[in-house]
Amino acid sequence: MFKQRFSVMMALPGGMTGTLDALKVADTALFLLSARHPDGIDAVGEKILVSSLAQGLPSTIMAVTELDYLSVWEQRKRMRRLQKAVSLWLPDEKIMILTRFGDGLPILRRAGSQKQHDIKYRNMRPYILAESVQYSPDNQGFEGTLKVTGYVRGRPLSVNSLIHITGWGDFQMSQIDAPDDPHPLEKRTNGNRKEAYEGSGNDKMEEDVRILEVAEPGKQESLQSEYIPDPMDCEQTWPTGMEFIEVDGGTRLAKRKIQKVPEGMSNYQAAWIPDSDAEEVDISEDKEDGMKTDMDELSEESSSEGEHDEEGESDAMTTDFGAEDEQYDENIDFAEEEEALKKVKEAQMDKLFPDERDTPEGTAARIRFQKYRGLKSFRTSPWDPKENLPSDYARIFQFKNFDRTCKRITKEENKEGALPGSYVTIHVIGVPQYFLKSRRPYQTIVLFGLLPHEQKMSLLNFVIKRPKVNGYNQKIIESNEEFVFHCGYRRFKARPIFSQHTSGTKHKYERFFQSDATVVASVFAPIMFPPAPVLVCKEMRYGMQELVATGRLLSVNPDRVVLKRVVLSGYPFKILKNSAVVRFMFFNREDIKWFMPVELRTKYGRRGHIKEPLGTHGHMKCVFDGQLKSQDTVLMHLYGRVFPEWKYEPYVTSTSTMFGC
Repeated sequence: MFKQRFSVMMALPGGMTGTLDALKVADTALFLLSARHPDGIDAVGEKILVSSLAQGLPSTIMAVTELDYLSVWEQRKRMRRLQKAVSLWLPDEKIMILTRFGDGLPILRRAGSQKQHDIKYRNMRPYILAESVQYSPDNQGFEGTLKVTGYVRGRPLSVNSLIHITGWGDFQMSQIDAPDDPHPLEKRTNGNRKEAYEGSGNDKMEEDVRILEVAEPGKQESLQSEYIPDPMDCEQTWPTGMEFIEVDGGTRLAKRKIQKVPEGMSNYQAAWIPDSDAEEVDISEDKEDGMKTDMDELSEESSSEGEHDEEGESDAMTTDFGAEDEQYDENIDFAEEEEALKKVKEAQMDKLFPDERDTPEGTAARIRFQKYRGLKSFRTSPWDPKENLPSDYARIFQFKNFDRTCKRITKEENKEGALPGSYVTIHVIGVPQYFLKSRRPYQTIVLFGLLPHEQKMSLLNFVIKRPKVNGYNQKIIESNEEFVFHCGYRRFKARPIFSQHTSGTKHKYERFFQSDATVVASVFAPIMFPPAPVLVCKEMRYGMQELVATGRLLSVNPDRVVLKRVVLSGYPFKILKNSAVVRFMFFNREDIKWFMPVELRTKYGRRGHIKEPLGTHGHMKCVFDGQLKSQDTVLMHLYGRVFPEWKYEPYVTSTSTMFGC
């Protein structure tokens, strides 16, 4: 009737990950609204729309169900309310009715005739929605060949390129077959295809399967994702952890100082024993007779106190809570509550007093901040991006001109392989068997063909912001926390560092991702060519994922310099015209001499420098460009470069849910 082919897939309830995977390859998304709901779109529906719009929403159709339960007057009133709620998210969308059996025909007609939205990251690559999957393990049983059958869409798919299975990783292909199309648009006969057999009964015709392409080892893309550095190439600019252990002779892991305390001595008496009497003993060494360590004594005292407390409280504690309170406490992790409270306090202090740190009294400031330096101007002062790089930077790839490479690769058209619209079976090799075991029944499997270099590791920078959804602006997000990234067709775990989204060659590090800010998240991940949307989720308990940020891919640039700022504060003690005596910034004379070249600033806008130290307890004479006020605060800004951690995990199970749906 329509002379079109429709493939209908329904997202599994209870999870948002499968919904996002389905929207990656869908041409039309059908959203159903319930007429029984007074507002039309509840909190879960808002989060689904936010995630879908951030990832890249295809053409949409809004339909309302269960409308026949209302009267005619109530139906009109409810339709106006639903149309107003939908217009806040999709202004040009008109709601259709899906109540009776015949209402599905206009929706199907609209899905086949409406204009399709252009999702650029998807149309740049070939992609396949798996209609049938077969797995053949190899001789060892750990890996095997995955045969995926479906229609090729987007761009032509070459067998020598790499294929990415969303949530599973990158793989190679061995061959591409062309079986008979089970749903041909027109029944025709040619040299490569047989006409459909219209017999009766159980008579069937054998499928005509032909091989389109077979992988050539010389032309096939490699799965190598990391560069193997040469240790003799002078690329390791910073000692590794093993080198520190070798310098110490391995004694840090095997020995520690233990203070021997005679038996019967109290903690107060043991505190007067000097530390020089402590002996370095092996951790596995047995304790001597008649002697015990201070840690053993503390453990024994705590256990004895616990026994007395239990005996004393066994008769006194007779009050019992209700069953509802006990069930509520079982679902709460109090350690997590304490950690969240601590993080909230630190975020508030960082917002009120950004980057301010107290100078340590027990450690010299020149040692504590030896990796930091002062800058005359944060914008114009030079900073070499190749200076003091960690060893992880020797494992990544970098482009001389990423923008030019991106334009060249995205404009290239591969005319070899399976063309868009063809029905094929691809043989994906090297797929671990436990991937199939973790897959839920009827789970959507999506495959994307990779562009050149997209399997190689580099440093990706994402511009992200907090979503405008109720209840998600209060979450405290800190740098170096583990997040799940839904970036284009990829899904992976990483620990990003946050920095300000500003122009220039240097960018200030942000310890916390404030609710009203737009930041850049830098992570180690495989290369991806923009445009590419990104969704950042926090993995909660029981595998649930909570959306915390949305954005896009900014660049693939390892030379992005992220500087952490440390602000040391002091207070004027005596003020005389343009000079002042400042204290409490340092606590010894050597630290003042060490930081004399660094410029000073005040909260009221004065600038100055240290002239000379006074005494031996941290007082110093400073000269400014104007007279200070007594309530002013003297600040010293120090900067040090920070790098993200190598915590990339390509496999993210799709059994987890998002938003706790």
